[in-house]
Amino acid sequence: MYLEVITPEEVLFKGEVSAVQLPGKDGLFQILNDHAPLIATLAIGTVRVRVADDTRTLDHMSSRVILDVTDDKLCTVEVKGGVVECKNNVISVLAS
Repeated sequence: MYLEVITPEEVLFKGEVSAVQLPGKDGLFQILNDHAPLIATLAIGTVRVRVADDTRTLDHMSSRVILDVTDDKLCTVEVKGGVVECKNNVISVLAS
């Protein structure tokens, strides 16, 4: 799957991922490969990204993205809300 996390000011993350956990308005939810198409609103919280196992480099990663020191395939980014769209294994997060 390909994930883009962007704000009006900057691109936070672009790259191949195997899973994304998002803070939805009604609670946490996760998107995995071949997920059904969806559009959802996001609440304040943490987006947890599991980078794909075969990924050597990412297309882009902002300084706002925090790498997990115990797991080199896991990173997080704090958001204040936004919208997510998932379609055909492309996830677009428009965050604030």
